[in-house]
Amino acid sequence: MCPIAPLSSFTYRFRADVYGTSWYHAHYSAQYSAGITGAIVIYGPSHVQYDEDLGPIILQDWFHKEYFTIVEGIMSNDTELQEQFSDNTLINGRMPYNCSLVTDGTPCDTNRTYSKFRVTPGKTYKLRLINTGAAGFQYFNIDGHNLTVVSNDFVAIHPYNTTTVTLGVGQRSEVLFTPIGKPTDAVWMRTTQHGLFCARALQPEGKAIILYNEAPTDSIPVTEAVTLPVDDGTCGNDPLNLTVPYYPSTPPEPSVTYNITVNQVINATGHKLFTMNGSPFHSNYNNPILLLANEKNYSYPYDPQWNVINLGTNSSVRINVWNNNTSAHPMHLHGHDMWVLHDGVGEWDGTIINPENPQRRDTQSLPPHGHIVFQYNLDNPGVWLLHCHIAWHLSSGLSVTLMERPEEVNQFEIPFIMAQTCVEWDFYTSRNTVDQIDSGV
Repeated sequence: MCPIAPLSSFTYRFRADVYGTSWYHAHYSAQYSAGITGAIVIYGPSHVQYDEDLGPIILQDWFHKEYFTIVEGIMSNDTELQEQFSDNTLINGRMPYNCSLVTDGTPCDTNRTYSKFRVTPGKTYKLRLINTGAAGFQYFNIDGHNLTVVSNDFVAIHPYNTTTVTLGVGQRSEVLFTPIGKPTDAVWMRTTQHGLFCARALQPEGKAIILYNEAPTDSIPVTEAVTLPVDDGTCGNDPLNLTVPYYPSTPPEPSVTYNITVNQVINATGHKLFTMNGSPFHSNYNNPILLLANEKNYSYPYDPQWNVINLGTNSSVRINVWNNNTSAHPMHLHGHDMWVLHDGVGEWDGTIINPENPQRRDTQSLPPHGHIVFQYNLDNPGVWLLHCHIAWHLSSGLSVTLMERPEEVNQFEIPFIMAQTCVEWDFYTSRNTVDQIDSGV
């Protein structure tokens, strides 16, 4: 769709045909990194028992610079500005800042509070973890406690225990937590941007306070942090043989297979760009591909930068993504859950992990100089992005457009509000210059 023009509005309506934990966010440049995000919880039956749902716990890197200034640096040919560090790490929007990090005279108030959660020992709580950050992988834990992972993204899984939950940008996990100790205790909840290739952060640790039912409100925990996983440079999610869907689903033989190579290049003007099969993505705000396909325009030879892969009438597609660079990428697929067949460092050897019931989710970490292989059924006609969810990588072009059953897209009755949004955007851009310095999404 076209962007929502200033002083205009758009009402989103969608069918909640899956349930679980998700989030909404702007998809205009890297705008969401400035805070245009929020949690979405769709309630449904539970395959596990717990006493209380503590609701969404949003984990987020935070930048003090205005987002457009960061994008200007990322998209410049200044190598120093291309490396942007987050200033803070937040849990539900809070984390006192280390004022000693301020060097330019900006006022800094040390009297700030942590997010707080009140629990009762012996009860079991559901935590809905969401990484809504711009760039950093998050490693979540609670001092002195095991966590039981029960879902990833929108997919319920067979429960397994861990001390640390890894979340790339865009990923969600529902976990269970049973407090142990005395009713007067208080413990730290922590999330850490961790790993040489997984985050760039000036204040990498975010904390929140878990107060037991008789602990004073002003209690400050003295608990010790859990040891974080060894940084192996991959920024990987938990092994696929651990993350087994509770409700089984077996992928069919794919009717088509695509290979996609991710590269980072420096163009003729010295700007760093990410490419997928040799092309960096660049959108045209005034020509959304869904509306073009609805008008029977399925081919764009003069716009190769839209990175369109027309999947035609195929019933199931397998995609092997090879990452030919040193950055990890949380790869997100719009419109579908994908079977994650294999991931790892190096090229795919053809094996499938748990072939009768592979992990399903909509975002999966692609390791440096490694691969992910995934598959999904083409049962949702439309135009869907596959992109890295690190905002700065997406700004630099790391996206492709997957067109699904285009002849059926032509039969859609596009809601009037979508066409009207483009009319309003066209009117706005006819009178205002839009400075699109990045991919646009």
